[in-house]
Amino acid sequence: MDRDPLIVRPSTPADVEAIAAIYGHHVLTGFGSFEEEPPSVEDMAGRRAAIVDRGLPWLVAEAAGRVLGYAYAGPFRPRAAYRYTVEDSVYVAADAQGRGAGRALLTDLIARCETLDLRQMVAVIGDSGNAGSIGLHRALGFSDIGTGRGFGFKHGRWVDVVWMQLALNGGDSLLPDRT
Repeated sequence: MDRDPLIVRPSTPADVEAIAAIYGHHVLTGFGSFEEEPPSVEDMAGRRAAIVDRGLPWLVAEAAGRVLGYAYAGPFRPRAAYRYTVEDSVYVAADAQGRGAGRALLTDLIARCETLDLRQMVAVIGDSGNAGSIGLHRALGFSDIGTGRGFGFKHGRWVDVVWMQLALNGGDSLLPDRT
């Protein structure tokens, strides 16, 4: 990755195997996801399709033809009143962390969401000790809005959830273009 340029692009079905491997590692070893069993490649393909079919972005970062990470914006909640709010997810391969892939993905994701007349992006970060994700979101303008203590139990311990928020397109200071 150091010599090859990092490219952020929309994901394709061909990326799903790499996406599933990256996510599976985080499910098994970390607290960023509260899932305890990695989903299959087929399950991840279905998740990706559900996001893309809604017109929301699912991106990958690659270098030298290898997918190093992915990010997507999904609906925050299913009720209609939340239609201007998305929740972001960013996952980077263990051996690619700290080299800019997460920042590149989230920067592009934010920009793409702003073209969709969305007004809020929420990060729901597993583990208050997840300095990498918290720092990334802060660096890109997200504000801390709260911490849920002990929301999950994984790998033998209680895990917090850190909530962060970024206003898009003027946030709640302007009415949306469509209602």
